[in-house]
Amino acid sequence: MLKIRPAQENDVNTIFELIMGLAAYEKLTDNVTGNSDLLRSHLFGARPYAESLVAELDGKLVGFGLFFHNYSTFLTQPGLHLEDVFVLPEYRRQGIGKALMIGVAKIAFERGCGRLEWSVLDWNQPAIEFYQSLGATILPDWKTCRMTATTLAEIAATAESD
Repeated sequence: MLKIRPAQENDVNTIFELIMGLAAYEKLTDNVTGNSDLLRSHLFGARPYAESLVAELDGKLVGFGLFFHNYSTFLTQPGLHLEDVFVLPEYRRQGIGKALMIGVAKIAFERGCGRLEWSVLDWNQPAIEFYQSLGATILPDWKTCRMTATTLAEIAATAESD
């Protein structure tokens, strides 16, 4: 029996294992520099930065969706950013990913969010088709921009010298 529920602190090690599974699927394992202790503090510490739903099937965690709030100045409303959604390969095509997406969308709706957004790799056609089947629009004219911790440190140092 499938159960979608908020993550609990004792789920963190398994969620991190799922994150490693996602990184392997995306061929990005070299990019994983965090660990389950950091994840625990960021989900359940004094100042939580993110939240997670987990998919539990017959007592086993088989997927997760990790999200956090953002804000739209144009809508003047909060939103949710879905950082990752992942289901173990052997449990796909059973409606688990859809249940996780619906769970996050329901939270966004209940919190009065103006939108739910996420990114998808341009080569991941199965994910793109899945998201479109849920009614998502793939925005062709937006690109993700990113500053790494190294860049942030350089900018902060520049600001301090001014």
